[in-house]
Amino acid sequence: MISFLETYGAQMILKTWQHIYISAFSLALGVIVAVPLGILMTRVKSSVANVIMSIASMLQTIPAMALLALMIPFLGIGAFPAIIALFIYSLLPILRNTYLGMEDVEPALIDAAKGMGMTGWQSIIKVEVPMAAPVIMSGVRLSATYVIAWAALASYIGAGGLGDFIFNGLNLYRTDLILGGSIPVIILALIVDWLLGKLEAVVTPRTTQS
Repeated sequence: MISFLETYGAQMILKTWQHIYISAFSLALGVIVAVPLGILMTRVKSSVANVIMSIASMLQTIPAMALLALMIPFLGIGAFPAIIALFIYSLLPILRNTYLGMEDVEPALIDAAKGMGMTGWQSIIKVEVPMAAPVIMSGVRLSATYVIAWAALASYIGAGGLGDFIFNGLNLYRTDLILGGSIPVIILALIVDWLLGKLEAVVTPRTTQS
């Protein structure tokens, strides 16, 4: 282990940073798109919401390697197409949980907000989103785990990251390289899940805690 770090330590730091960068950017895009879209879905007809959810579910079923390969003819190779592919994969859990969380808000709370003179927008911001926040964050946590794991495949299209160690290890039959890429990915996923779990606890309304 020590000899591995002496040989590949600098590369490990660089590849870990690339992995974090790709994963964080993809997840951030997923949150920016999926949360507002999930909220919007609660304001449209259920048939429209079902169509949007079906499209997101269909995109989720495309194999990761296939989606990354499809990016090459249109976006080339590197970090950008990898981010777009991972962004697509991050959408479904966040979108689904946002929609379900908003739908599960007690109607009495929404009626009370209207009774206080709140507009629909104010009700969303001040009442519905805070009450749905734990469910939304649960979707974000799930997406974060997926994205960090799938980011290892981004090496396939030249995006870098810890997947470089894994693919090189497979090509050279080097167990140390495979473990050198796999173990940091697992640790990174666990750390991010733990941090987002703490954030989920922070945004959970006190009235919903035991």
